[in-house]
Amino acid sequence: MTLNAAVENGQPGYPWLVFLHGFSGDRDEWRTVGEAFPAWPRLYLDLPGHGGSADIAVDGFTRVSELLQATLNSYNILDYWLVGYSLGGRVAMNFACQPRAGLRGLIVEGGHPGLQDEASRLARRGNDSAWAERFRREPLAQVFTDWYQQPVFASLDAAQRASLVALRRRNNGATLAAMLEATSLARQADLRPSLQARDFPFHYLCGERDTKFRAIAQALAVDIHIIHHAGHNAHRDNPAAVIACLAQILAS
Repeated sequence: MTLNAAVENGQPGYPWLVFLHGFSGDRDEWRTVGEAFPAWPRLYLDLPGHGGSADIAVDGFTRVSELLQATLNSYNILDYWLVGYSLGGRVAMNFACQPRAGLRGLIVEGGHPGLQDEASRLARRGNDSAWAERFRREPLAQVFTDWYQQPVFASLDAAQRASLVALRRRNNGATLAAMLEATSLARQADLRPSLQARDFPFHYLCGERDTKFRAIAQALAVDIHIIHHAGHNAHRDNPAAVIACLAQILAS
């Protein structure tokens, strides 16, 4: 089994850019950024429970990593960068914590490396379970209206929130709920030790208004790139700055 994907061909000799979207997004989320790199072959994935992979159910990060590896194998991708936002960043970090032939490096935007104590995990488990129940039972427009009131999205204005609600309401609530629980931060290991022992480049992007993830980034031994005029979803808020940042990373 493989994940649903869209492919854009590049020029011979360039590594692949493999893009992973955030929770409730889909393979089109990174398109605006990816299209700025026509020389690089690009793979845009739908994560389990999302888009064309909505019918794929998983029980945790191990299975997501297996599906990601199977998908890379199916396209014969042997030389690549992983680029992930939020949930996609967590998937990328989990994946990269095991030896991966061909992985050039990791580019993560606003991804959490893991909770560090049991009390935080218990609180997160309860929070994610409550959201999952709402995704299963309530109209998605109503749930996402509340979802985007969470503190991590505090930098959004009313128009930005309305635009995101209109976009995300197209999802399948039941499959979103299943993926939310399967990949809850409560179920994710603390990846910091593995990431700090890595032997590949790791670049971390975060919006200047994303105070939570700027603090998280500062505690990681990584190259940090602050995206100006942006919040948690930096590549949506300021795609030009993210494109410039990726161009700098890929040229280094």
